[in-house]
Amino acid sequence: MSGIALTLFSFVILLLLIFVRIPIALAMFLVGVGGTTYVTGSPLAVLSSLKSLSFDTFASYSLTIVPLFLLMGQFAARAGLSESLFKVADAFLGRRRGGLAMATIGACAGFGAICGSSIATAATMAQVALPEMRRYGYSGALSTGTLAAGGTLGILIPPSFVLVIYAILAEQNIAKLFMAAFIPGILAALGYIVTIAIVVRLNPGAAPSTGHTPPGHRLRAVIDIWPVALVFFLVIGGIYRGWFTPTEGAAVGAAGTGAIAFFRGRLGFAAFREVLLATAISTGMIFFIVLGAGTYNTFLALARLPQIAGDLITTGGYGPWMVLVIILVFYLVLGCVMDSLSMILLTVPIFFPIVMLLDFGLSPEETAIWFGILVLVVVEVGLITPPVGLNLFIINSMAGDVPIRDTYRGVLPFVASDLVRISLLVAFPPITLVLVRWLF
Repeated sequence: MSGIALTLFSFVILLLLIFVRIPIALAMFLVGVGGTTYVTGSPLAVLSSLKSLSFDTFASYSLTIVPLFLLMGQFAARAGLSESLFKVADAFLGRRRGGLAMATIGACAGFGAICGSSIATAATMAQVALPEMRRYGYSGALSTGTLAAGGTLGILIPPSFVLVIYAILAEQNIAKLFMAAFIPGILAALGYIVTIAIVVRLNPGAAPSTGHTPPGHRLRAVIDIWPVALVFFLVIGGIYRGWFTPTEGAAVGAAGTGAIAFFRGRLGFAAFREVLLATAISTGMIFFIVLGAGTYNTFLALARLPQIAGDLITTGGYGPWMVLVIILVFYLVLGCVMDSLSMILLTVPIFFPIVMLLDFGLSPEETAIWFGILVLVVVEVGLITPPVGLNLFIINSMAGDVPIRDTYRGVLPFVASDLVRISLLVAFPPITLVLVRWLF
C-alpha cells in the first residue's frame, strides 16, 4: 500500500473512532501505534518509539506554560472575574439595542485574555450572561449564537496555550505569536459586535433595549475590573519588556489571579483543592492529546506523507495562494469534528513544511507566524460551524430549553463575519504582522 493510500485509510479509521465516541487522544494513539506497526513490521519498533517520544515530548520546558495558563484560568473563574468583565461591558454597551449581547462579546474578549481556552470561555461566560439575556427577553438564537461565537475569542486573544503548542511545533517565538494574534483577535470582537448590531436592526424583537446606565454605575464597574487589567498588563507587558519569559509570565499570572481570588474571599482550602484538581485533569487531557498526536505523526513520518505531499505541491504547478486556500478549507471542514488542539497537533507537522516551501513575499519567520494565526482563526471557526461545532453543543446544552436549530440559526451571522475576517487576513498579511514588525 502506498504512503498516500495508507494515510487516507488511517485517517478514515481515525474519524470513525471519533464518531463512535472514542476520545480523540486515544483514537490518535491507537491509529498511530497500529500504523507504525504496519509500516515497520515490528511491535518492538513501536515500543522503542514510544519510549523516546514520551520523554522528548514531555521533557520540553516550553510545555510547562500549559498547566500554568490553565491554572490562571481556573483562578480567574473562581475569583468571579468573568462577572466583573460582563458588568463593565454591560455598563458601556447595555443601553444599546442588543447591548447585552455586545457586552457578552466584550466580556469574552477580556476573559479570553486571562483564560486561553475557547470552551472554558464559552462555558464560564454562559453562566453569567445567559440568565441576564433571558431576563431581558433576548431570543434563544441570538443568546446562544453570541456565546458560542464569543467563546472562540478565548483561544485567539493572547495568552493562548494553543499558540504555545503551535510555537513549539513550528519552532517559533512565543512572544511574537502572541503579539501577532492581537489585531486578528480585536477584529474578531469588533466583527461580532457589528454583526449583533446588524442582526438586531433586521430583527428588533431578538434583543430589546435595556435602558440607560447611570455614569456612577459605569465608574464602579470600571474600578471593579482593575485586577483583570493589572494581571493582563503584568503578564503580557512583562513578556514584551523582557522582565520574564512566557513561562515565567504564566506563573506570575497564575499567582496574581490566585491572589485576587483569595483576597475576594473565594479561595478557601476546599476551593483551592478543586482548582488544582481541575487544572490537573485538564493538563492530563491535553498532554494525552499531545502524546496521541505525536504517535500518529510518527506513523505519518514513517509513511513519508509530508515528503510526498510536498513533492506533489511543488511539481503540480499549484500557485501558493491556491495551496493556502485548500489547506484553510481543509482546516475549516475538519475543525467541525475535532477540537483545535488536536487539529493543530495532527496537521501542523504535515502542512507547515509545505507552506514554508511557498513564496508569499514574506520572510520565513513572517510566513510561519502569519500561517499560525490563520490556522488558529480557521480552526476556531470550525468550533461554531454547524452541524458539528463543539462550542454549539456546549452552549446549547447549558441553555437547556433552546432548540439546537435555533442555536444553528443564531450562529450563522457570526460565521459569515468570521469568513470575511479570514479573507482579509489572507489577502493582507500585514494586518497580522504589523505589530510584530513594529515591536521586534
